[in-house]
Amino acid sequence: MKSAVIVFPGSNCDRDLAVAIRDVTGQAPAMLWHQETELPDGIGLIAVPGGFSYGDYLRSGAMAARSPIMRAIVEAAGRGIPVLGICNGFQILTEAGLLPGALMRNAGLNFVCRDVALTVENSQSTFTARYDKGETVHFPVAHHDGNFSADAETLDRIEGEGRVAFRYAEAVNGSARNIAGILNDAGNVLGMMPHPERVIEAAHGNSDGRRLFEGLLEAVA
Repeated sequence: MKSAVIVFPGSNCDRDLAVAIRDVTGQAPAMLWHQETELPDGIGLIAVPGGFSYGDYLRSGAMAARSPIMRAIVEAAGRGIPVLGICNGFQILTEAGLLPGALMRNAGLNFVCRDVALTVENSQSTFTARYDKGETVHFPVAHHDGNFSADAETLDRIEGEGRVAFRYAEAVNGSARNIAGILNDAGNVLGMMPHPERVIEAAHGNSDGRRLFEGLLEAVA
């Protein structure tokens, strides 16, 4: 599977994500600087990493969403190419308009860094096909701006359309309806605050994140 990890000034989880993709797929992803304007031919997965990006002091992901490479990502998403945004990547995808809602400061204004329990809400997507609906998995979170917010109509719509992929099993950051990850209407874009790339092998404490990448490989190989 040909894949790409986007690198912004300030990214610090891009290498973790690249290692996870390489470990599962057997092929190292292309590391694309944010000022690039084109994606590799035959791309099967675009990954937008967590760990900050330039301009986050204004609003997380707001400036990164205007990077030159984002135009190509939006076009690719429109053609059905899977796009995965994790943590800061989730913030960037909402700022780019690929996903609804916004990521606000955590409730209590505290940085949250710990393992959390998640419920799999949708096991029918490209990203979650290796999980069972209702299953509990454990991923780490590390963010200050992970409080997912949207108006009631939007929340009802994404819930009704089955676009909530993961939900926190407990209140973690004030997210509306404890939403931890959502899909776009076509199901090929996933944004999530927890980090699946940090739990892909037993040495990480568990390997619950590995199945997300295995599902992607199976879907696009």
